[in-house]
Amino acid sequence: MRPARRILAAILAGGLAGAGLLAALPTTAASAASRPGPAGVVAAGADLVNAANGQLMWSRAVNVERPIASITKVMTALVVLQSGDLNREIRVTKAAEEYGQAYDPSEAGLIPGDRLTARQLLEGLLLPSGSDAAYLLAGSYGPGWKRFVRKMNAEARKLGMTRTHYANFDGLPWPTEYTTYSTPHDLMLLAAAVMKYASFRQIVRLSKASIRATRLHHHYFWKNTNLLLGEFKGTIGIKTGYTAKAGYCLLFEAVRSGHELLGVVLNSTSTDPNERFAAAKDLLKWGFAQFAS
Repeated sequence: MRPARRILAAILAGGLAGAGLLAALPTTAASAASRPGPAGVVAAGADLVNAANGQLMWSRAVNVERPIASITKVMTALVVLQSGDLNREIRVTKAAEEYGQAYDPSEAGLIPGDRLTARQLLEGLLLPSGSDAAYLLAGSYGPGWKRFVRKMNAEARKLGMTRTHYANFDGLPWPTEYTTYSTPHDLMLLAAAVMKYASFRQIVRLSKASIRATRLHHHYFWKNTNLLLGEFKGTIGIKTGYTAKAGYCLLFEAVRSGHELLGVVLNSTSTDPNERFAAAKDLLKWGFAQFAS
């Protein structure tokens, strides 16, 4: 097993929900590549692993570095989760509102003056893919977004994500399109690490979230951009992404019959937002069929 795959297996064995699932013998990249794979998967890069033990099931261009768009926000969430105190109140600033509006529709619609908890902002970050929420979290937990991004890169190195670099906290095209990038393989390491957190798993499996108005903040209603939740039974996350250069991307996880699969598709066309969900469904159907056979 390659060193990074051993890291993935260790992450999973170290407490990821589902670690007690039936284990399979480790499979090398060569043997996985020789196995007939799923047909018709539209994606420039992809990976599918058994979440119980990190076993590689199928991949495409697994180590090719590509822009990952808003999948970047998964690492943003992980750094916040590691800091703890999700009840911490954070005030929405005018700068956060303006930042979100600059990248509409990638915003949570946060209203200046509102005070929201870090947990609520994570919902705004992960469901509607709110760049305004990312802006606030990075500024608060850095402190300052530059220090926060340094924490993101430090965590990537810790996880063995050797072909990943973060230039910002949301994956949007600044300073330039290609300064934030990763690979399908590295994203499996990230997904395994972050899905250990119960609060993260609870958020990313929501199809929508409603936060009632209080004296501290307005009412918010967010829909999850991950349509796989309603299209494939057993889906429990994780995150969509899109920019013109990254194309339509999806990091996903699903559970069926006691088996749990992690996967990703990168650049599943730059014109059809639904193709990434079709590609994920093809991968998952094929993957779960391997357990049956």
